[in-house]
Amino acid sequence: MLSKDLKNALPSTDELPCSDDTPVDNEDQNLLPNILLFLLNSIWATRMDWYFGVDMGVYHTTGINPRVPVVPDAFLSVGVERKKGGKSRKSYAVWEENGVVPILTLEMVSHTPAGEYDEKMDIYTKLGVLYYVIYNPEFWRRDQHQPFEVYKLVDGKYQLQIGEPYWMSEIGLGIGRYQGIVAGIPQELLSWYDKQGDRYLTPEEQAQQERQRAEQERLRAEQLAQYLRSLGIDPDNLPSE
Repeated sequence: MLSKDLKNALPSTDELPCSDDTPVDNEDQNLLPNILLFLLNSIWATRMDWYFGVDMGVYHTTGINPRVPVVPDAFLSVGVERKKGGKSRKSYAVWEENGVVPILTLEMVSHTPAGEYDEKMDIYTKLGVLYYVIYNPEFWRRDQHQPFEVYKLVDGKYQLQIGEPYWMSEIGLGIGRYQGIVAGIPQELLSWYDKQGDRYLTPEEQAQQERQRAEQERLRAEQLAQYLRSLGIDPDNLPSE
């Protein structure tokens, strides 16, 4: 916990850039984290104690300078306000969040490596991020890693975890990959999972599932009506009990 004097000496998020202004080099670096965010808005709709940031600077005091952020492609913090002071965050400064560091960070490896397996891993180790997820669907052979890796901080070191979707009991969520469709285009996506390993459906998928269920009920009712008519029974004038 930082002393009051040290906290007062640190800059506020109003003074700090929201990110490092480094552009993403592929559309999935924005798309996939935002899909996770929108899904979490549905799963944790009634919870007000979490924040999921996308391409946002995380300022901390464990690096060389508190004015130099680390910028994950996405991060999740639990135990903080959804809206800090009722307003949207410009950036995430640990000293303004009662010392709460992200419990999960996500990095998506792109054409240009950005230290996901070494430099950023070291930063997140010092920061104390419990889970570090690296998604590398295109360049994993180049980097001699797996396409999807989940690391957990154990005794001050990241250990590669086994299993997918991987259940994170401290968060109450699992994370993994699946084949989905975005704007009519099939592609691999990331998603949250429950403890049983079932993928949480998006609101759109839930609505489609309900439509399919209603259509199945309609077809069953129609088939029953046809069967009754074949027996000479009018399904619209069944005797009441």
